[in-house]
Amino acid sequence: MSPNIQLRFSSMSPLYRSMRLVASFLILVSPAAAQSGRVNSWLDRPISNWNKAGQTIPNAPPGDETLIALISRCRLTPPHATAAERAVTAAGWITFAYFDQKLIRDDVEIVSAMRGADGMCRPWTYNLFVFVGERFAGLLAPSPMTSRLDGSSGAVRLPLPNVTAEFARYTSNDPLCCPSAHVTVRYRIDRTPGGPLVVPIDIRTRG
Repeated sequence: MSPNIQLRFSSMSPLYRSMRLVASFLILVSPAAAQSGRVNSWLDRPISNWNKAGQTIPNAPPGDETLIALISRCRLTPPHATAAERAVTAAGWITFAYFDQKLIRDDVEIVSAMRGADGMCRPWTYNLFVFVGERFAGLLAPSPMTSRLDGSSGAVRLPLPNVTAEFARYTSNDPLCCPSAHVTVRYRIDRTPGGPLVVPIDIRTRG
């Protein structure tokens, strides 16, 4: 007769920690995201605001390259002409022209800035910083994005008092060139006593 075998894992063992990590990942993947082959993102959840009036510009996270090395490798000329661009630069980001254009209308300016880049110098760890009257009003995405990955941004428009931004939705089967869907997020700009505030309103999906 074979003996009964019981497996016991120490909470400090590598195997136990790995199992906990996998379990946590599975919990975070929504049924809809799992069916589509996507990892759950802010674009899959009910919309809520990550911006606050009067908030400071978030500092850039650490990168694999120094700012000087990245600027040299990609032969960048970060724009610093406006107060908003200089404020984002002071927070440790590298500003760049978004699809080779400036996003400015009336007193609203959106500054694109990154902290890394791939081998083709496409932005990694980047975001879109909104300013109203030279005051920081918030970000268009709650966390930094990476080009050609799920949730990366596309066309941004300023039909004031609103702002719209497109985001790519990739599944695990999509080639990097061609996301299978896009969504458009619409934002409202509130001018509150505590300062200007970017408020996401809704998300609309298109193929």
